Amino acid sequence: MRKPKSEWQTKELSTAFLEGVRGAIPAADLQLSVIGKIVQLWCDTPSHILDLGCGNGILGRFLLNIFPSALGVFVDFSEPMLDAARKNLGDVPQKGVFLADFSTPQWTDVVASYQPFDVVISGFAIHHQSDERKQALYSEIHDFLAPGGIFLNLEHVASSSASVGKLFDEFFVDHLHDFHARSDPAGSRQEIADRYYMRPDKKENILAPVEEQCRWLRDLGYRDVDCFLKVFELALFGGRKASN
Repeated sequence: MRKPKSEWQTKELSTAFLEGVRGAIPAADLQLSVIGKIVQLWCDTPSHILDLGCGNGILGRFLLNIFPSALGVFVDFSEPMLDAARKNLGDVPQKGVFLADFSTPQWTDVVASYQPFDVVISGFAIHHQSDERKQALYSEIHDFLAPGGIFLNLEHVASSSASVGKLFDEFFVDHLHDFHARSDPAGSRQEIADRYYMRPDKKENILAPVEEQCRWLRDLGYRDVDCFLKVFELALFGGRKASN
């Protein structure tokens, strides 16, 4: 049997993320609020929205609730994630859900017929890629955008030092513990911390500073590039394609 390219392609890890981590991500409601405001101000009537690395589809679903006439396209390289997205998107019309590995340029073949996109949004999907692949992916996304189209990346980024990274880890463990305590009040923080620090996907993280990634976007021709929200190593950043 072919070994999965990534731990994220296993049912066990995908399930653990969706059930045990996703709900604990700090400032999730604020992240969605900022994303919605940016899109409404910069592109008030998007017709095509791409959710890249959709996970359970929460970001794209949020935007389709705001813009119900838009076509939503959801892509991930993990079948368990896509199963969760399909379940979450069950009552949303005008959607397409596709399997594609965006660690290679071939992912573009899967969604090319739906371009150009007014909005491309990605949530915690790109930080596993090398710096070189990140830049290539950002270029591929730029090519898919309509003039004036928006790319927003909600991502795990690098801290300025190992010491600051440790602060983020402890901050995140606090949120994980609070989240799990709702269903298991007897569970200890240490047990949560042990699972967090030993989780198999941690070795796959290839983090880059948000400032560096914003520079890459500017070099590729994105305009109005900024980091719109940052909480330790959780950052929302992006920009838009020139209108002409």
